Amino acid sequence: MLRPVTLALGLTLLPVLALAAGEAEEFFLDNGMQVVVIEDNRVPVVTHMVWYRVGAADEPPGQSGIAHFVEHLMFKATDDMASGEFSRVVGANGGSDNAFTSWDYTGYFQRIASDRLGLMMQMEADRMRDLVFDPVEVATERSVILEERAQRTDSSAGGLFNEQMRAALFLNHPYGIPIIGWRHEMETLGIDEARAFYDRWYHPDNAILIVAGDVSAEEVRALAEEHYGPIPASGALPDRARPQEPPHIADRRLDFADERVANPYVSIQMLAPVREPGDQAEAAALVYLAEILGGSGQTSIFARRLQVEEQRSLYASAFYDSTSVDPSSFGLVNVPVPGVSLEEAEADLWRMIDGFLQDGIDPDQFARIQFRIEAGEIYEEDNAQGLARAYGVDLTTGLSLADVESWTETLSAVTPEDVMDAARRLFDDPSTVTGYLMRPDMPQASAMEVSQ
Repeated sequence: MLRPVTLALGLTLLPVLALAAGEAEEFFLDNGMQVVVIEDNRVPVVTHMVWYRVGAADEPPGQSGIAHFVEHLMFKATDDMASGEFSRVVGANGGSDNAFTSWDYTGYFQRIASDRLGLMMQMEADRMRDLVFDPVEVATERSVILEERAQRTDSSAGGLFNEQMRAALFLNHPYGIPIIGWRHEMETLGIDEARAFYDRWYHPDNAILIVAGDVSAEEVRALAEEHYGPIPASGALPDRARPQEPPHIADRRLDFADERVANPYVSIQMLAPVREPGDQAEAAALVYLAEILGGSGQTSIFARRLQVEEQRSLYASAFYDSTSVDPSSFGLVNVPVPGVSLEEAEADLWRMIDGFLQDGIDPDQFARIQFRIEAGEIYEEDNAQGLARAYGVDLTTGLSLADVESWTETLSAVTPEDVMDAARRLFDDPSTVTGYLMRPDMPQASAMEVSQ
């Protein structure tokens, strides 16, 4: 997986195999639990992660936020531990722990001394099937999450705007529903919904155990069989049957005005393909496209032209999420300088795109970006915790271990022609969602006022 990366100028980045994390080893327990081990013996520390192949996009209709809600409840009582005891034990043993929910997965992790790995597995296995749903704890945690939404989304103009943009982009797919949930649905969630979601998805055959750090595959296998092995498989995991997007045949526009907006900006988003099992080339080309257009504040087209040469933008960028179960998005953002309207800022983005499609890619810029992307992949491999997270994201979204390990090679094989072909497919009469985040005193734009 690791290899030298050479820049056209003759500079070579040589990873030192003795210092970096080793190759991943994979095996399965008899109950179907997938186990991945990444050995890294530089420090006596391990990252222990359990990922579940379920996220916000798998929630029952009308129960938005239940995946994130259950994640919070996983830190409450089990039949063997009191509420909050899990994190207290981790902390008392010198470690740290946390969890996260996305549309496609939910993950739990601890970073701790390697001789405490068995204890982590013991506690994690306990809450995999033996969580206790106490009505008082459920009601209290629901209030905590509603307050979290109030602080992170409802009190943020940008947060509300981004939520509306995503809802407009995904017409039918649950990717358009916020992970934290719509407030009016979150307020109705209770113990029955939480228990049903937990019982449906939290099983070893729907989980991936990833251990990275100072441990061998043999040690992990023995501990995993001891702690996770006795847990029975679900017997009948539900399919991840999700509503899919219809063809996008019309552009959509939205204006979001809020007096708290300090720097108005325009955002343009469109659907984009993602890494597919056995076929990651298109996604790799789109990674390059995002970097070339707006990835770097110094060398990208948007930054160089709009921010430096023309001084029409405070910030301009492009972004792309290459890893998800279903199609993702490619986006453009432009924050204009005072005096440049949002209509002009939108036109500037399309002007940059049109110029790029006509002029192509500068070879020197491509070489720099290729070096930076490949170097970034190698540096990620040098961080056991970051590598464990990368494996978890990839595997829970349907990629295989072979796909994960060939991703760096796929990226290195991308050519300028590949990027241009991917760009033409992406921008060929796209059905976009264009949003203006503005102050209330700013004029709203109509679709007729901006030409592409």
